[in-house]
Amino acid sequence: MSAGERIFPGWVTAAGFALVLWLAGLIWFAEGIPKAVADPDSQTDAAAVLTGSAGRLRTGVDLLARNQVKKVFVSGVYHGVDVQQILRLVRRRGSEFDCCLVLGHTADDTRGNAMETARWMALEKFTSLRLVTSSYHMRRSLLEFRRAMPGVRIVPHPTFQAEFKAQGWWNWPGTLQLVVIEYTKYLVALMRPW
Repeated sequence: MSAGERIFPGWVTAAGFALVLWLAGLIWFAEGIPKAVADPDSQTDAAAVLTGSAGRLRTGVDLLARNQVKKVFVSGVYHGVDVQQILRLVRRRGSEFDCCLVLGHTADDTRGNAMETARWMALEKFTSLRLVTSSYHMRRSLLEFRRAMPGVRIVPHPTFQAEFKAQGWWNWPGTLQLVVIEYTKYLVALMRPW
């Protein structure tokens, strides 16, 4: 046994290496969180909005109102919620969206959102999709959606919440916690066989 092994057993060295690797991955993940919509004006067949905030829903309805998409699919909606309730939530009125705002009620996680949306996209025969979700949730969402729809062009369209502090994320306990949780979920999704 060498002097180094007496001071630092092999498992300590391996744990230290794993920690450094995890921290490097966390920084890579956090710094890769979108800070702007990369392609805000492009057209797609549809938009998929993942439930979670009124900002996401408002963005999806705005895309529809600007004719950037033909239809909006809102995935992960609670049972009993209808289109008119969604429109009231985002402060829109009228029946102009009734034809083009579709609600999915079966998903309860990001993987479920991807599978639910993939079924709907296949029914509609759509080949391009704008994915609307929070900026910090985008990387994991893209992973799940690309797995579920390998032949579909997916354009990320992140939304931004004021309470998520992208600049200096490590200084804000709430943001840091959210980044760590999202990074951990991303790693789990990455390692999970589809």
